[in-house]
Amino acid sequence: MEANWWVQAAQQMINGVSLGSIYALIALGYTMVYGVMRLINFAHGDIYMLGAYVGFFATTVGGMSFFPALLTAMVVMAIVGVLVERIAYRPMRNSPKIALLITAIGVSLFIEYTTMFIMTPQPRTFPPVFENTTYHVGPLLITLQQLVILGSSLALMVILTYIVQHTKMGKAMRAVSYDAEAARLMGIHVDRVISFTFAVGSGLAGAAGVLVGVYYNAIDPLMGIMPGLKAFVAAVLGGVGIIPGAMFGGLILGVVEALVSGFISSTFRDAAAFTILILILLIKPTGLLGRTEREKV
Repeated sequence: MEANWWVQAAQQMINGVSLGSIYALIALGYTMVYGVMRLINFAHGDIYMLGAYVGFFATTVGGMSFFPALLTAMVVMAIVGVLVERIAYRPMRNSPKIALLITAIGVSLFIEYTTMFIMTPQPRTFPPVFENTTYHVGPLLITLQQLVILGSSLALMVILTYIVQHTKMGKAMRAVSYDAEAARLMGIHVDRVISFTFAVGSGLAGAAGVLVGVYYNAIDPLMGIMPGLKAFVAAVLGGVGIIPGAMFGGLILGVVEALVSGFISSTFRDAAAFTILILILLIKPTGLLGRTEREKV
């Protein structure tokens, strides 16, 4: 009996890592934008939803295989992210934070209901892009979809880490995140850096949308609401503004959800995510990898 319990727990953890890697991709967009602009972009979950639709049409209408569809969704969503920043956020950049927050909520609702008007609320079935292959690792089962999702997510996270840590634009992003005014005085084009940040974050969200379509085989215009909120929880859990924290938080959240679904009830899966948010805000508001900073006033 005890052996079966451990096998079931290990199986749920495998499922949770796959789901958590998707949360991590979405959370990276949240944390990058917050790190540069100090803005929680609540429209980010809807960028993820649009990415799923781009992947859907790329595979059904365009006849693309998985990886070309994934790249197409990333490129299109990067362009959408830049447009959202230029049209909605840049004119409000010097406004009070509450105005930016309301703008983000407005952009989110605009994207959701415009998509619903054009695509109809009817869910669409994402076409199967992989064979239904299952690998046996001892008593555990791992599907080909899970391997592709995990591999794609890890590859994108590694590429993002390289960009941020070892490229000129990445150094500029870190400088703007630390002090935007000082970075501008040093000759850094802050507007260009912010646009690039939105492009990268939105591209990752678009990739996450395609991966979710592959994983659940269904997409709809409101699919970005709950994953977007959960990715925000993952970003807070790891430490908002900290890229490794977003990855770490997403994986933890996915594993916790899978364990709650497997051993308690799937009804409490969403409640578990927001319970984690409340606990982390009470115990360590800066997140697991965040550090408390003193501010002179």
